[in-house]
Amino acid sequence: KSPDSFSEPILQAYGNIECRDALLEYDKKELVRDEHGKPVTRWDGVTTKKHPVTGEDVPDDTARVTVERYVNPRKAEWPKAEFVVGNPPFIGNKRMRAVLGDEYVDALRGCFPEYPESIDYVMYWWAIAGGKAGAGNIRRFGLITTNSLTQTFNSRVTQQVRSSGKGVSLSFAIADHPWTDSSDGAAVRIAMTVGRGGLWDGELIELIDDATASEDIAQASVNMLVRKCGVISSFLTIGFDQSMLAPLLANHKVACPGVQLSGQGFVLSEDELGSISSKTRSAMVRRYVTGRDLSQVPRSQYVIDTFGVSEAELRTNFSDAYQWLHDRVLPERLQNPREKYRRDWWLHSEPRASFRDALKELRCFIGTSRTARHRVFQFLSTDTVAETKVLVFAFDDAAVLGVLSSRPHVVFANRTGGWLGIGNDSTYNHSECLVKFPFPVATEAQQQRIRELGESLDAHRKKQQAAHPGLTITGMYNVLVKLRSGEALTDKEKKIHDEGLVSVLKKIHDDLDVAVFDAYGWPVTLSDDEILERLVALNHERAAEEKRGLIRWLRPEFQAKGGSGAVQQEFDVVDASADDDDDDDDEADAAAAEKKPRRGRGAAKKAAGRAAQPAKAAKQAWPKDLAEQTRAVRSTLATAGGIMTTADVARRFKNAKAPRVEEILATLVALGHARRTDAGYASA
Repeated sequence: KSPDSFSEPILQAYGNIECRDALLEYDKKELVRDEHGKPVTRWDGVTTKKHPVTGEDVPDDTARVTVERYVNPRKAEWPKAEFVVGNPPFIGNKRMRAVLGDEYVDALRGCFPEYPESIDYVMYWWAIAGGKAGAGNIRRFGLITTNSLTQTFNSRVTQQVRSSGKGVSLSFAIADHPWTDSSDGAAVRIAMTVGRGGLWDGELIELIDDATASEDIAQASVNMLVRKCGVISSFLTIGFDQSMLAPLLANHKVACPGVQLSGQGFVLSEDELGSISSKTRSAMVRRYVTGRDLSQVPRSQYVIDTFGVSEAELRTNFSDAYQWLHDRVLPERLQNPREKYRRDWWLHSEPRASFRDALKELRCFIGTSRTARHRVFQFLSTDTVAETKVLVFAFDDAAVLGVLSSRPHVVFANRTGGWLGIGNDSTYNHSECLVKFPFPVATEAQQQRIRELGESLDAHRKKQQAAHPGLTITGMYNVLVKLRSGEALTDKEKKIHDEGLVSVLKKIHDDLDVAVFDAYGWPVTLSDDEILERLVALNHERAAEEKRGLIRWLRPEFQAKGGSGAVQQEFDVVDASADDDDDDDDEADAAAAEKKPRRGRGAAKKAAGRAAQPAKAAKQAWPKDLAEQTRAVRSTLATAGGIMTTADVARRFKNAKAPRVEEILATLVALGHARRTDAGYASA
């Protein structure tokens, strides 16, 4: 039909369009009242006023809104449909309370207790749509979300949904795409996913920016699409499924985000430092470093660190610090929704109390910006306090810094950590990037070589930045990327190259890579995918060792303090045992060590009948070599024609042990060569 043949209104009043909350239903909303019957109010979260002393903007406590309670909240019922398409609001988990209100968020999370509270708002849509697809109630669903969909806290939802019922597959996905938020015109990065029930291959689209190495993010533009086909993981990758990586006890309790202030009034500039007495400065003022300082030009900043000091002691013995914080921190903290933060207003909201012991006795520690264009690790002085956007590693050994800075670890971290922001910067989540990373077992000579190169790397960058105050880490590594690509440098880049001696920096990195590859016993010519394949296999090997009691501690004197039993450190041999207390951090590192639920035997036996299995098939000899074992298991899955349990696969071979077969199956899933369901394994 021609457009003129349609009459207004185009959308008729058929009653099939509903304007309502997509997640919650409730009987009514009612005012929350105090013990005197008066309506409870809160700061509106927007209005500010000038502080009479500092002149800075602080919350205006006279700008109030009433607090409403949701009566009988429950999950919303969606209308029947064949397809679900949506672009839910981009609200991160940390902003949900400020945007939606405490009462709504509490009601929402109470209705979805099966999902962690750390997930973003959009993941509730993904969970509902995915659940309907897995149950066969809809044919497809397609959602636009922020690219944080692949972050650990959100991917737990996609993994949980995809493994339930008949399973959910991604038939199409784009993990990262530039986008302009229509609400405020802000530039963001998004992910697009299309899901369907059952086990299917999908098409993954990857975008390559032509301004990847440019500091001018506004000039970035997409100039290439790369299409891949295969099983798309919950992390929107093909050929590598990090959900199959095991957390390693050997790497626990040695990394944590820096302190969370929840009040910029703790921070002092160089000029403001003079307002604090020498007594107070000596007792509780320390240098302060942010993620920006690590990637750009370091600033002279300081922070008041009152950890371990009571309010009364602060007021009596350090009255200048007390007044400073009273005027600059207290007004903001009084409006904080968390009672603990309001009560302990003079303390950092997250001082990382349990992690501070890990930094004692160290000459320095390693830091990296949790979100950065380039994954760079550097030493920081122990008189420094790092903010929460900096990940702190409790090591002063340059051998560890060298391994972290090497290509195997950077490739692993970039693949497991994800990407955020319009700049598409890499993110480092230590529960994925560190806890699951298998370090090499180096000889003393190999260890010393890595240590020397790690020291040279850190010293070179610091020396050149000291000589050229405007030189940034990001600038140096942008030029390093162009050097490796063979592209011609611009005049600006040539200046950075000369100031940073970037060719020397490249040589140090190249030598370091050779040394670390040698420690692994691998050729330096491996591709990124080949590196990941070997690291996955090594991760599973280390996890199996730990089950047998062999734990290769990174810092045994700290991690296994007071333990017993023969275990091995990465670089030394010691006596210790596991001490698996949770880290005190806001990324829930302990969740990385959660035990995966075992599949029910009944379901496995029922599904085993689907595998095509010759009744009188002769058993194969079980190969001795790991690589040959892996090929044999993969071939068995490929020829089975259905789902097989671990026991099914093991029965195909003479003397094959089920635990070993399980490790190999998990490795094949992680590499994208197999897929796992509630009933067992199938070829990809």
